[in-house]
Amino acid sequence: MTVLDTAIDPRTPAYLESRSAMLERLAELEEALEAARSGGGEKWVTRHHARGKLLPRERVEMLLDRDSPFLELSPVAAWGSEYSVGASVATGIGVVEGVECVIIANDPTVDGGAVNPYTVEKIRRAARIASVNRLPLVNLVESTGAAAPAGPPPGGAIARDLSQLTADRVPTVCVVFGATTGDAAYLPALSDYTIMVRGHAKVLTIHPQPVRASGANGRPTPEVRSTPTVPAGVTGPADQLAEDERDGLRLARQCVRRFNWRKRGPRPRSWPPAPPRYDAEDLLTMAAVDVFEPREVLARILDDSDFDEFKPSQGTALVTGWGELHGYPVGVVANLGSALTQAETQKAVHFIQLANTTDTTLLFVQYTGAPAAADREAADVRHGAPLVHAVAKSTVPHLTLMIGATPAQELGGVYGRAYEPRFLFTWPVERSADAGAPTRMLTDDGVIDPRDTRTVLGLCLSAVHSATVEGAEHVGVFRP
Repeated sequence: MTVLDTAIDPRTPAYLESRSAMLERLAELEEALEAARSGGGEKWVTRHHARGKLLPRERVEMLLDRDSPFLELSPVAAWGSEYSVGASVATGIGVVEGVECVIIANDPTVDGGAVNPYTVEKIRRAARIASVNRLPLVNLVESTGAAAPAGPPPGGAIARDLSQLTADRVPTVCVVFGATTGDAAYLPALSDYTIMVRGHAKVLTIHPQPVRASGANGRPTPEVRSTPTVPAGVTGPADQLAEDERDGLRLARQCVRRFNWRKRGPRPRSWPPAPPRYDAEDLLTMAAVDVFEPREVLARILDDSDFDEFKPSQGTALVTGWGELHGYPVGVVANLGSALTQAETQKAVHFIQLANTTDTTLLFVQYTGAPAAADREAADVRHGAPLVHAVAKSTVPHLTLMIGATPAQELGGVYGRAYEPRFLFTWPVERSADAGAPTRMLTDDGVIDPRDTRTVLGLCLSAVHSATVEGAEHVGVFRP
């Protein structure tokens, strides 16, 4: 066991200044979160409640097990865009009847739950998380279809994703709370279990119907007009009818209870886990400083601050090693913001190979500060190619934590979204105006308070272990 030492002194002026700067950025992020949670505004929220209906996050809270956490994903997606805040949908991971589920809840207070391109992207991301991590999916549906003026988004892909979950034997539940049109109308029919709220649920599917109209010469000319078909109530695609919204959520919990669901991945190796020896409050400083020291971060998120470093004297611009987080074994790959040379690449490829050999989840801690000119000149594309191969071929779960000053549009690299980590979270970026930018553009799964890092990663590790954790037989070989 190697217990990490720490050099952080919270009493220094530099510490206090950095902490103050990060708290300001977190306050800005919290304002954005509150805007997203407020939905369409006080007027529409009041009207919604007056009809005896629940808000989306109230539905989620009532669905979840009491006092269990909810890891909301990209909560401020579309914030600051041409569309209403929140992308008219809430998505996340929570525990229902002891089963970790992905939950999608339309927000009918935002243009009636209208679907815009951000909504589609956010829903598809949630469905992808459900698929790769083998998590049951619960849809809490109330949507008026495509939002103007963008026209119909590529919503058919949502139906395809839902069909794929069923094909993979991942259970899906759909609760319809109100009028549901467009592509969302297919969700009840495509789900394994469908519940509709009596007197409120209406599913309108639009089908082209040929009609006759007079042409220029007075003769009938065939046209196509869309007319609604309304299968609602008893005649709709409902397995069960709920008396009200609360009863619908009770029936959804009942469905999940009967899944007979079991995780395929191993349980935590150490339980209960030992907390870190250092205070998570110190992470506020590390998020705001210009020089990144990954060992300081690891000392505040790993169990017992225990980290066995791999090849500490080689490729020193990259830190690799083993630890546990909430009892789950993890292999950590953390860069210091410098461009990788041959030594770092060889070290990373070797380590990723070992993680796959031992079926160990990989945690990539990526510092996104721009490398100095000397570092860029030292970098060689031939050094990076083997790492690209190793990351692309690795089959153990990947979690990515982005730290540093780079705004959303510049995030990426071999640890970014393009390489499909199971989850990707960021700390607030250095420029305050961009505090929520990554989540706003859906390039990550959320901007998080640095102090919540251990909790968020722990929830992610539990989720990925719902599926089999298995490494590739061959990842790659470093070629100088």
